[in-house]
Amino acid sequence: MARRAEPISALPGAGAALFVAALILGTLAAVALRAETGRGFAASDWAALRFTLTQAVLSAVTSVGLAIGLARALARRRFFGRSALITLLGAPFILPVIVAILGLLSVFGRAGWISQLLMFFGLEPLQIYGLHGVVLAHVFFNLPLATRLILQGWQEIPAERFRLAAQLNAGPRAMWQLLEAPMLRRVVPGALAVVFAICLSSFAVALTLGGGPRATTIELAIYQAFRFDFDLGRAALLSALQLVLTGGAAFVALRVADNDGAGAGMDRVLRRWDGDAPLARGLDAAWIVGAALFLILPLSAVVVSGVSGLLLLNAGVWMAALTSVLVAGLSTLVLLLLALPMAAAVAMGRSTLIEVAGILGLAASPLVIGTGLFIVIYPVADPFALALPVTALVNAVMALPFALRILVPQAREVMMRYGRLSLSLDMAGGPFLWRVFLPRMRAQIGFAAGLAAALSMGDLGVITLFADPEVATLPLQVYRLMGAYQMQAAAGAALLLLLLSMGAFWILDRGGRWHAEA
Repeated sequence: MARRAEPISALPGAGAALFVAALILGTLAAVALRAETGRGFAASDWAALRFTLTQAVLSAVTSVGLAIGLARALARRRFFGRSALITLLGAPFILPVIVAILGLLSVFGRAGWISQLLMFFGLEPLQIYGLHGVVLAHVFFNLPLATRLILQGWQEIPAERFRLAAQLNAGPRAMWQLLEAPMLRRVVPGALAVVFAICLSSFAVALTLGGGPRATTIELAIYQAFRFDFDLGRAALLSALQLVLTGGAAFVALRVADNDGAGAGMDRVLRRWDGDAPLARGLDAAWIVGAALFLILPLSAVVVSGVSGLLLLNAGVWMAALTSVLVAGLSTLVLLLLALPMAAAVAMGRSTLIEVAGILGLAASPLVIGTGLFIVIYPVADPFALALPVTALVNAVMALPFALRILVPQAREVMMRYGRLSLSLDMAGGPFLWRVFLPRMRAQIGFAAGLAAALSMGDLGVITLFADPEVATLPLQVYRLMGAYQMQAAAGAALLLLLLSMGAFWILDRGGRWHAEA
C-alpha cells in the first residue's frame, strides 16, 4: 500500500501552479526589463499611493463598522425574508462593477433619486465624484462581505452561553462584554484586513467615480502609465508596490485570524433574551431596513432605468454582449483547467507552493499582467488581435484564488474517503478522475465555474488596455456610453449585463448541483 493515497498524479497541479506563478511574476519581470532605468516615483505616484491608502482605510473601517451593527441585528432577529436578505448579501460580490456604479449614480448621483428629492425641498444635490464616491462604492461592495464574515462569528457562539448568561440575569451590557466583544476582537481584524486588501487594487471604481487626478489609485496610475504615457518603468514600480501592499494585507489577514473558536455547543436554536427591549428591537430593525435599502435601491434603479433603455441598444452593444459571453466561457474553461488539478494536488498534501501560487492572483495587478503579455506577444503577433484571449486568461487567473477556496475542502474530503479504496481496487488515474473525483466535485465545480463566469462577464480591466473601436466587451461598452453621456442607453446595456452575469452564475451553479451528491 502506498504511503499516501494518491489515486491521481499531482504533476498536473504542480504544472498549473508553475504556469500561474510564471505568468504573474514573468509578466512583471517583462515590464521591468523593458523599463528605462534611473527614474523613481514622481509626485503624482506618491499622491496615488496616499489616495489608495486613504480610501482603502476609510472603506475598510466604514464597511466593517457598519457590518458589526448589521451582523448583530441579523444574529438577534428571526423574521420573514431573513434568509433571502442573507442571500442578497452575496450578490454584490458577483455584481459587475460598472452595473453597481451606474445604480449608485442613479440613486446618489447629482441627477439621482436622492438629489431630486433634496432639490424638491430647495437643497443642493449630492456630489458623488471624488473620495467620498469611491468610499461609497467600496462600502456597497464590501459591507455584505464584512457582514457575512462577522455574522459567522456570531453564529459560532454556542446558544448555551446565551442561555447561561440569561439564567445569571446578565443584561445586554454584560453579554456584550463577556460574549460578543471577545468574538469581535477575534473576527474583526481579519475582516478589516480582507476588505483593505480588496480596496487596494481598486480600478473601475476609481476610473468612473474618482472625478479627476486627485482621486487616482495605484491600479489606475498603472493604467495611465501604460495607456497614455507608455512608461513601463513607472508601471513596473507601481505594480511592485501594489504587490507588496496587497500581499502584506493578505499576510496580516492570515496572521490575525484566530482559529480558536468560541467552543462547541449542542446546536440548539439561539434565543437572545438581551434583545427583547423595545429600544433594541428598534435599533435592529433600523440596521436591517437601512442595509436592505442600501443594497436594493441601486439594483432597482438599474432595472427601472434599464427596461426602457433596452430599446435604445444598437448592434454594437449586442455584439459586445456576445463578445462578453465568449470571453466568459473561455475564461471559465481556463479556470477549471487550472483550478481542478491544483485543488487535487493540494488535497493530496502538496499544498505549500501550489497554494502560494494560487494566492498570487489576489496581490497581482491584472493590468500589469496584461501589459507584460503585450510586451511578450508584440514581437511575434499583433497584441490587439489577441485582446480577447488575453482578457479571458487574466480573468481566469484573477478568479483562481476564489475557486481554490471553493474546491479544495471538498477535494480533501473526496481524497480522504475514496483515495485508498480506489487504489485497493486498482482504479487510479483516469477511472478515478471520471468515476469518483469529478462526480463528487460537481456541486463545487458548478459554483466555481458560475463565479468565474460572472466575474469575467463584468470585468472592466485588461480589455481597457487593448480594446479598439471594433472590439469591446459589454462592460467597456457601458463605460463608453456613460462617457458619451448616453445614460439611458448605458442603463439598458447595464441591465443586459446584469442579466447575463446573474444568468451565467445561476445556470452553472444550478447545473453543478443538479442531481449532484454534495
